[in-house]
Amino acid sequence: MSGISFAAPWIPLLILLPLMAGALSFLFGPRGHRSLLAATMTGIWFSLIRLILEFENAGLQHYPIGGWGAPLGIDLRADGLSLAMLGMTATVGSFISLYALGYFAGDENRGIRFWPLWWLLWGALNAVFLSADLFNLYVTLELLSLSAVGLVVLAGDRDSLAAGLRYLLAALAGSLAYLMGVALLYGAYGTLSLERMAGLFRPEPANTLAASLITVGLMLKTALFPLHFWLPPAHGSALAPVSALLSGLVIKASFYMLLRLWFEVFPSALTEVFTQGIGSLGAIAVFAGAWLAFHQEKLKMLIAWSTVTQIGYLFLTFPLAAASPAGALTALSGGVYLAVSHAVAKAAVFLAAGAMLKVTDEDRIDRLEGVGRHLPISLFAFAMAGVSLMGLPPSGGFIAKWLLLNAALSSGQWWWAAVLVLGGLASAAYIFRVLRRCFLPPREYAAFHPVPLVMPLAALSLAGIALALGLAAAYPLRLLQTGTPLLLEASAPSTVAP
Repeated sequence: MSGISFAAPWIPLLILLPLMAGALSFLFGPRGHRSLLAATMTGIWFSLIRLILEFENAGLQHYPIGGWGAPLGIDLRADGLSLAMLGMTATVGSFISLYALGYFAGDENRGIRFWPLWWLLWGALNAVFLSADLFNLYVTLELLSLSAVGLVVLAGDRDSLAAGLRYLLAALAGSLAYLMGVALLYGAYGTLSLERMAGLFRPEPANTLAASLITVGLMLKTALFPLHFWLPPAHGSALAPVSALLSGLVIKASFYMLLRLWFEVFPSALTEVFTQGIGSLGAIAVFAGAWLAFHQEKLKMLIAWSTVTQIGYLFLTFPLAAASPAGALTALSGGVYLAVSHAVAKAAVFLAAGAMLKVTDEDRIDRLEGVGRHLPISLFAFAMAGVSLMGLPPSGGFIAKWLLLNAALSSGQWWWAAVLVLGGLASAAYIFRVLRRCFLPPREYAAFHPVPLVMPLAALSLAGIALALGLAAAYPLRLLQTGTPLLLEASAPSTVAP
């Protein structure tokens, strides 16, 4: 895996195909979306599989745009970490797309506006995971944020418009902080390439300020406590497929950037005060998010606050990976695998909830009685995905938390192990609250409406994948670990999944 290939045409295709679909979707009517979806998804999956095969054979993949690589041009790069995130996006995005066909079947006006924004969002996500310089990351992150805001306000009601405006202001503030940090680093080193800057960065005062600005900006976009104020309203008020995209995929882009930057570009600035501090914010998010989720009256708001909890788990990666070189690979693998598992499971939960709300015309948890009888597939999908969110075997969430627990115990940081265990119990409380209500007999005058079969089946498929990530974790972890940030790759030992 030590070689580097510069002939990977599949890299730009992963970005161009969804962007082209976004442009073409303006020309197609509602009936044309199915053909465009089939063609674009086929092209994306074909390109991704070919890129994975190229990576397996030749190692790290580079693509200089226009033939001009860094520092004069823009490089795209694919390693194991990038491929894991691309695979996550393609899997979750494909099933959400199928779900959206059924969801918007009777609402052509919203469907016409959904598809261009979704294709732009998919292209921006792929571009984030393939970008290899700081400014290109900024551009792609901006496209991602603006597409996400447009999808939030697609619902068109007062709550979604207010949430979208709050999301927009938070995204712009985060982007401004990030861009200021990039400007400081470019002034100091005269390069924006991640690989070139990795060996140059020194924790001097100006550079520390730059790294701090970038970190705060990305934490705001990821919605880590206490910068989470925009997330529950945005995710809770959006349409069901949009909520699944936001919680499953969008917040993972900025978290990916934080991992990439701190463990590849800024590792010399990693201090115990910083890592323990960011881990403490994650721990607060775990319990505060679970408490607030349990006390929500609306189903989608409960799931949105659950996302705050799961984001907290992700940031435990920092103190665990920075504790010792020996445990870095285990912690990083656990953190990224948790992000992937959460993306699949949380998308399944939101899609299942969307089907429940379509059936009952109710968003209140105390009015979900009878759903278990009238929509058993969606409720089963909700329960299966909940297993992964709680971190129970045999799910991908269990494998990820097991790796994080091993890293915590091997480094002597037992308090993070306690957070992982107790947080899983807290998550179980709000998940079982919903399941208990759905199994109660229906109210006397309750009305239930049919939904397209593709909606519950899409949720069930993602929930099944969430469990499969635990049963077949060997290959994803091997692929992921070959993409561990370059500065840790040589010193970190291999990890065996339980």
